[in-house]
Amino acid sequence: MPTVKVRNLKNKEVGEVSLSDAVFGAELNESLIHAAVMNYQANGRQGTSATKTRGDVSGSGRKLWKQKGTGRARIASLRSPLWKGGGNVHGPQPRDWSYNMPKKMRRGALRSALSERLREGNLIVIDELGFETAKTRDFLSAVATLGLTGDKKQTKMLIIDSLDNENLVLSSRNVPKTKVTNSFGLNIYDIIYHEKLVISKSAIEELNALLDPTREGGKEVEAVVEEAPKAKKAAKPKAEKAADETAEAKPAKAPKKAKAEKAEEVPVAEETAAPAEEATDNE
Repeated sequence: MPTVKVRNLKNKEVGEVSLSDAVFGAELNESLIHAAVMNYQANGRQGTSATKTRGDVSGSGRKLWKQKGTGRARIASLRSPLWKGGGNVHGPQPRDWSYNMPKKMRRGALRSALSERLREGNLIVIDELGFETAKTRDFLSAVATLGLTGDKKQTKMLIIDSLDNENLVLSSRNVPKTKVTNSFGLNIYDIIYHEKLVISKSAIEELNALLDPTREGGKEVEAVVEEAPKAKKAAKPKAEKAADETAEAKPAKAPKKAKAEKAEEVPVAEETAAPAEEATDNE
C-alpha cells in the first residue's frame, strides 16, 4: 500500500497518508485511457451541425425553361444541387454522438490515470486547502510556495477538494489553466489534461472509497446473492402453509354427479304427465 507525505499550504510535511493499492497502484493501460477519453469527448459533443438539403433551400419549384430547343442544359429547379445556391447532398445533419461505456471500464481508466500521476510525482496531497479570504493573490502565493508555478508558463493544475470550500473556488477561478472539482465530479479528461494534481486529505479518503473495486460491491454482492436462495427456500414452506389454510377455509363445492341427476329428473316428470293429458282428451 503506497504512502504519500502530506503537506500544508506552507509546503511543510505534517504527516503521511496511506493510499489504496487498488486505486493508486494500478498498471498503466493506455488503450483503456484512450477509450475513456474518446467516450468523454463524444458525450460532450453538441451534434447541432447541419446543412440545407434541396428541400430546405428557398427558391421556385417551376421549370425555368423548356426541355429542348434553347441550347442550354436541361434543368428542373433552382434548388438542385447542380446550381449555385442549391441544396447540399449528404451533408451533416443533427445527431447524438454520445454512447455508453461500462462503469468498470470508466473506473479502471481513472485508477490507471491516477496511478500514473502518482508514479510521475505529479500528485500532491495537502492537509487542508483553507483560505481566510477569497483573494487570487493568496491563492497564487500558496501555489508558488508549493512549487507548482512554471518558469515561463502557467502549470496546468487540477485541485480536488469539496466544492463547499467557497474561498478556494472564488480565489482560483480567475487563474488560467486551473480547475477545482470534487471527488464525485472527477473525470478522465481532467486528469490527462492537467499536469499536476493537488488533492486534499479528505478527498483522498473519498477516492479510496469510490474507486476501490473491493468496495464497489464485489464481496458484498456475492454475500447478497448467496443469501437470496436461502430466503426463497424459507419462503416456500410459508407459502404452502398459507395455501393449505385457504383451501380448508373454502366451502366444498357440490359434485358434478348431483347436477347430472337433477337434470335427468326433469324429463321423467314430463313423461309421466303426458299420458294423463291424453286420457282426458280421449274422454
